[in-house]
Amino acid sequence: MNISNHFSTTIWSEEKPEFVKSLNKFSNKYIKDARNTPQAKAHIKKFGDFGLAYHSTPLTLDNNFIDLRNYVGQKSWDFLDQQGFDMSQYTTMFSEMWVQEFSKNGGGHHNAHIHWNQHVSGFYFLKCSDKTSFPIFHEPRTGARATKLKMKSDNILFPGMELLHFKPKPGSLLIFPGYLEHEFAIDFGKEPFRFIHWNIQAVPKEMAKDV
Repeated sequence: MNISNHFSTTIWSEEKPEFVKSLNKFSNKYIKDARNTPQAKAHIKKFGDFGLAYHSTPLTLDNNFIDLRNYVGQKSWDFLDQQGFDMSQYTTMFSEMWVQEFSKNGGGHHNAHIHWNQHVSGFYFLKCSDKTSFPIFHEPRTGARATKLKMKSDNILFPGMELLHFKPKPGSLLIFPGYLEHEFAIDFGKEPFRFIHWNIQAVPKEMAKDV
């Protein structure tokens, strides 16, 4: 019997450790500022440094991050091109980019969500280990979820699996479609957890000239 796979969801991963040292340094100020917002201070005063994800202001105009932006922008174009989209008509543009760090005493996490109207999303991990949080990707096809069967094994990456756990290292880079639902597991505060996150749109070249 002929077998063909259709409607799959692509995730690209790569190890790029050369950015880690400099971007940890450049992101320190952003994390410090995020910890000092009125909302963060009020939470810490009441609950301690627990249960938060400290979210920076945008990194899209900071030239300290330009090498990562250029690399991710090109890889995102390649990512869409590989899927058969006519990328000769489009250029990739960052909708947003930010750095975040989870609370030192644990409890930091993100519930399952998607990024509406974004063609590409991604992460670059700066501080993490096998003791920290990690992203979990969800099966995006609602019909597949509704007809879920018991798997032969939870330790083998079968095509029918509903959840994918990705365990990053410092320097791990992930690129995936913005529609792909994902969450971050609860962090236990054993070691620092920091990463850069972005969203990218493919914009018609004629439109991009006016931006």
